[in-house]
Amino acid sequence: MNPLMPNHEFLLRETRRQFLGRTGTGLGLAALSQLLGSGRASAADPSPTLPTQARPHHPAKAKHAIYLFQNGAPTHVDLFDYKPELLKRHGQPLPDSYIGGKRFSTMTGKADGKLMLAPVEPFRQHGQSGAWVSDFLPHTGRIADELCFVKSLHTDAVNHAPAISLMLSGAQIPGRPTLGAWLTYGLGSETENLPAFAVMTSVSKGTSCGQIFYDFYWGSGFLPSRYQGVKFRGGNEPVLYLGNPAGLPSATRRSMLDDLGALNRLKFEAHGDPEIATRIAQYEMAFRMQTSVPELADLSKEPESVLALYGPSVREPGTFAYNCLMARRLIERGVRCVQVMHAGWDQHNSLTTELYTQCRDTDQPSAGLVIDLKQRGLLDETLVVWGGEFGRTPFIQGNLDDRKRWGRDHHPYAFTTWMAGGGVRPGISYGETDDLGMNAVHKPVHVHDLQATLLHQMGIHHERLTYRFQGRDFRLTDVHGNVVREILQGA
Repeated sequence: MNPLMPNHEFLLRETRRQFLGRTGTGLGLAALSQLLGSGRASAADPSPTLPTQARPHHPAKAKHAIYLFQNGAPTHVDLFDYKPELLKRHGQPLPDSYIGGKRFSTMTGKADGKLMLAPVEPFRQHGQSGAWVSDFLPHTGRIADELCFVKSLHTDAVNHAPAISLMLSGAQIPGRPTLGAWLTYGLGSETENLPAFAVMTSVSKGTSCGQIFYDFYWGSGFLPSRYQGVKFRGGNEPVLYLGNPAGLPSATRRSMLDDLGALNRLKFEAHGDPEIATRIAQYEMAFRMQTSVPELADLSKEPESVLALYGPSVREPGTFAYNCLMARRLIERGVRCVQVMHAGWDQHNSLTTELYTQCRDTDQPSAGLVIDLKQRGLLDETLVVWGGEFGRTPFIQGNLDDRKRWGRDHHPYAFTTWMAGGGVRPGISYGETDDLGMNAVHKPVHVHDLQATLLHQMGIHHERLTYRFQGRDFRLTDVHGNVVREILQGA
């Protein structure tokens, strides 16, 4: 384009692409001004920066979600799913009738002739509900009456990354929006100074588990990138690159951002690319986070009684205990979804060693978070979910005579997750597996059913929250999913 060309002559020569790009910026600029002015969205005051469906479809039971995701698949038969028959048949071959052509990981191959393995630690009943919880998790047992145990979960994937992707995004192949991205896309944000979707990760010290935290576990997929999770790190700098360079005053930084924003607006006017609007908004968010993040990470005003709930490692940034406390502080400040991921549960040959460490690192903080939320009156409006991507086999992986190296392989056919708060019925166990914990046989719950239920409690109808991409309307639950209403209060 010749910049000296008269405006009317330019319009006569304007291509269709230029016309569409130019005419699309009117709405875009209106949206952009709102985006920079406020990050809030609600049914009463929907933000034009969000889709028209960015409001609850029905009254929500929960305003916030905290997902305590246990990477590596906790062993349900050692922690939650008490099977006396498994004790009786310890060391016996698994009956063929339980296998039925099932697919296991390549480490197991065929399950024919595999020996059954009894729970490593004893189980006890807890509370008025009488829930069975292993001695591995004494703190979880003490809050059993606050929890809803779903014991009949099953999934389609047999390996970690595809199974985690399926649990968090509804698809085994990476690239779909994750739960937190869908929630922020559908409901907007309640805070202007922190991201709506925050993520923290941790790993037990000394674990041999080599699992990696892939960024697509909290990605926005084909949704605009402003909906992806923002990772908070352990250490003195929870979010990278927030601070000003040495010697740069805040006022100078503000002036630089204003100039950069003006340049980006010119680019946005020319192209109408929503990612440019995201870029501007993220710069502004980062500037506000220079104040909000240090305040968030300052635990000096937390009472000792509260810190004690989370256990001795709560003061150590980057631990699961620290991240659980930070999750509470984040939702207090309006963050919509917090995803706390902890790796190390992949006990192929370490049930009698590393499982103890894993439970010690996560048991008290998980229970402490529930107690802390309840004491502050936040549990009713916060949905807490604890669980992994699948379970572990009732049969042994390894040599029965070598107790120090007992293990269990991946098991997609049955596993347990617990939930608390957010309108979920407390003190119940839902669904059952067979007498060996092998298959979900009573009231089975698929991964998509769990996703539909979580969205429902947040005020979202899982079939109506969609995003059109490449000619198709996508949703978190794909073309599946049913709300598990029996576990919900008032259902």
